[in-house]
Amino acid sequence: MSQHVTELAAPPERPADRRLEWLSLPLLLLLWQGAAMIAVSRFLPSPIAVAGHVVDLTLNGRLIADFGQTLARAAIGFVMAMTLGCFLGFVLGRVRTADRLFGPWVTVGLNLPAIVIAIICYIWLGLSEFALIVAVVINKTPLVTTTIREGVRSFLPEYDELARAFRMPLGRRIRLIYLPQLMPFMMAAARTGLALIWKIVLVFEVLGSDGGVGFRVSIYFQYFDMAGILSYTTVFVSMVMLFEHGVLRPIERRVARWRQDRP
Repeated sequence: MSQHVTELAAPPERPADRRLEWLSLPLLLLLWQGAAMIAVSRFLPSPIAVAGHVVDLTLNGRLIADFGQTLARAAIGFVMAMTLGCFLGFVLGRVRTADRLFGPWVTVGLNLPAIVIAIICYIWLGLSEFALIVAVVINKTPLVTTTIREGVRSFLPEYDELARAFRMPLGRRIRLIYLPQLMPFMMAAARTGLALIWKIVLVFEVLGSDGGVGFRVSIYFQYFDMAGILSYTTVFVSMVMLFEHGVLRPIERRVARWRQDRP
């Protein structure tokens, strides 16, 4: 009996939905401004005060330097974890013996606390850039591996039979058969992985780093400087939203076309 991939395609986006989405941020800023006016406390600065602080940090170069370090660490960890996780997930999904043997390792990796992995890496490798990236990769790879493994298990057997009938080489099988079926799972792994990596890098920078967003926020925390903390948080969230809407969503729509165009 053939297996069928479950379709989780979202309903078409309507103009009204997009307008509501664009109203979300102004509504949040309005609520924030109202709360700041009511509280009148240095522990809840207004959006205007935070925006001024962001401008000052940008002009003196500190904000750009810190975000440059954090983004570089996150990008390196993301690429390495995605590459390793996709490879391991494909192997575990296709080779049952390997899945039985190494599947429990993936489960252990999924449930190990990130803070424990960071401390172990820092003790073994020292408070270095290399230790931070290794810790990020160890935390992220099991999640990618699990998602890709489930994607490989959902492959339609009819396509494998077609590839064997036409004696397709491995390269063409991967490009024409495996990747189109696997791309929705890769996008899911990328989105959840990015959300996880941002947080992990910041936590690891707080634990042991000489720069970056997490390091700077930890300094602001010591002085109870909420304006500084919210400045970095606002810029960080803005960058994540820009990446989501400017990169991930267009790629996701393009990848999903083949599913929407099928009869």
